[in-house]
Amino acid sequence: MIDYNAVAAEYARHRDVHPGVLGALIAEGGLTARSRVLEVGCGTANYLAALQRALGCDCSGIDPSEQMLEKARARGVQARLAVGRAEQLGFDDAAFDFIFSVDVIHHVRDRAAHYLEAFRVLVPGGHVCTVTDSEEIIRHRQPLSVCFPETVEVELARYPRIDDLRRMMSDAGFDEIREVTVESASPTTDINAYRDKAFSSLHLISSEAFERGIRLMGEDLRKGPIPWVSRYVLIWGRKPAPLAPQ
Repeated sequence: MIDYNAVAAEYARHRDVHPGVLGALIAEGGLTARSRVLEVGCGTANYLAALQRALGCDCSGIDPSEQMLEKARARGVQARLAVGRAEQLGFDDAAFDFIFSVDVIHHVRDRAAHYLEAFRVLVPGGHVCTVTDSEEIIRHRQPLSVCFPETVEVELARYPRIDDLRRMMSDAGFDEIREVTVESASPTTDINAYRDKAFSSLHLISSEAFERGIRLMGEDLRKGPIPWVSRYVLIWGRKPAPLAPQ
């Protein structure tokens, strides 16, 4: 079990917004300055801060880690932040136009309950977006899966299958369920995020495997920048709007 209060500082220091995810959330979510947005598992609220800078929309975030939220407040994120869990959102019905999570759904114990809650607190016509990793993405992460191959089986055991998430969305009542894959790639010359274990899977492998991977990254870095590729699958759903009277 990972104590996310204990690793909040490393997350705040190293984790950042994925440009492809941010662009898709704005473009595909139909967000405007008037949108009411909830991020589930917001952590240090990087995405909420980015959405506010881009659109000025009304933002809220929940996370089970008080320390993560404290890091967000210390950065001056102007959003309503509260301790909470995905399975029990604690908001009124139809309180939001858009609900999303980024790399969080594998931490949610009762995913079906989360989608039922998301459906409840969305307005008719509102959208939900789950940003996650597929088996293909997990197996080909660069450099994580290359330098730390032990993380692959760990992650495959944690992450839900895309088909299962689609089914849960449908069972909760969402329609127009679809997938979008985004990618960002760039060379990296800094391995401190890996050394500081800013990726949760690095806490779940043996110390020997971790040290071996860090040595490998150091050797690769001496040869030049290390290729870095980050991909995500965005699973979208819509809460149906009532049919207009005939």
